[in-house]
Amino acid sequence: MSLPLSGIKVLDLSRLLPGGFCSLLLADFGAEVLKVEDTGAGDYIRWAPPYYDGAHDSAKSAMFLSLNRNKRSIRIDLKNEAGREVLLRLVREYDVVLESFRPGVLDRLGVGYERMRQENPGIVYCAISGYGQTGPKRDASGHDMNYLGLIGLLGLTGEADSVGGHPIQAAGQIADLGGGALMGAFGILAALRERDGGPGKPGSGEGQFVDVSMADGALSWLAMVAGQHFADGAVPKRGEQLLAGAVICYRPYACADGWVSLGALEPKFWQAWCRGVGREELIEKQFEHPGSEAHEQVVEIFKSRTRAQWTQFATVHDCCLEPVLDLDEALGSELVREREMVVQIDQPGIGGGVRQLGIPVKLDRTPGEHNRLPGPGLGEHTELVLRAAGYSDEQVAELLEQGAVAGQSDGADNGAFLA
Repeated sequence: MSLPLSGIKVLDLSRLLPGGFCSLLLADFGAEVLKVEDTGAGDYIRWAPPYYDGAHDSAKSAMFLSLNRNKRSIRIDLKNEAGREVLLRLVREYDVVLESFRPGVLDRLGVGYERMRQENPGIVYCAISGYGQTGPKRDASGHDMNYLGLIGLLGLTGEADSVGGHPIQAAGQIADLGGGALMGAFGILAALRERDGGPGKPGSGEGQFVDVSMADGALSWLAMVAGQHFADGAVPKRGEQLLAGAVICYRPYACADGWVSLGALEPKFWQAWCRGVGREELIEKQFEHPGSEAHEQVVEIFKSRTRAQWTQFATVHDCCLEPVLDLDEALGSELVREREMVVQIDQPGIGGGVRQLGIPVKLDRTPGEHNRLPGPGLGEHTELVLRAAGYSDEQVAELLEQGAVAGQSDGADNGAFLA
């Protein structure tokens, strides 16, 4: 069965999470993704513990494997003139270039977007950066939490100052994934659609530059919050938003042995909860605030039952109540199992395979495939890719000798990222 992105070829020069997850989405749906890594340690995430015993040294990191199934790897020295020529030769045959350097890095090396489009006017070039290719923060360093802080999301997450609250970091990387990887994948597919056209609409045949700022992308998550502010001028504060802790019907609560989440925002759900616990007098208190007498009563009610008892309660009373699970519980749950959100890939050297998260988008006719290719060793496919690009055996040997490219790493030049 043909996968929906079969035939799309992607050169992925990115490292770490945002670009890696972006190209993973494309690869799982059939795109041919080639990781372009340097002739040193390559993608830093390769060396992040924990490790799987038996795998190649450069492909044993669980974090690396979680982002890099269904990809191949080539090592190119972009500071070497012959190495740059190799990259440009590949660009002629590819559809997409993805990178996550600070703005201008590839331009300074002589292989930026304008140079690439000379080789291939149809190239779609996606650059994921912290603050975008323009603006006052263009050249600034940063990580997920910094982006969330600057766009207002971090400052709105957590309990109110009035109850001793402070900004709370999310366990998932909202800006990296939601602001960078997802926006990058969407931008790439939109640009390809415009280039290639569709029924009744011929494509332009031209590629374009896709500028993805993780700060911009994360800010878009505040669409409704910003919309309210633009309308009434009120400045939202942490813990004072309807959907972020301001009302007693929509909050996490401690129970006798853990936590549960109550999302009874609509009156019918709140009424179901109140009637279920025999406290109909609380129905009119639905939108009371934390710290109120009604809130104190709700807190005590939740403490009176275990998490399992509340879970059972929710099967009888339709009130948007669910347990707050630890990660191992979530990964082992019936929901995750039935939705095939834990899968297994075959990885050379690792008996029994490697468990990973599955594909989150389910297409009914052409679903993605998580196990087409194992996570690649660093430079594992260098010679294969060069020969497919038209280099002779003698030319490949010369490039290797010059240091313009490198073959598979023996693991000796690894870094110490997160070690």
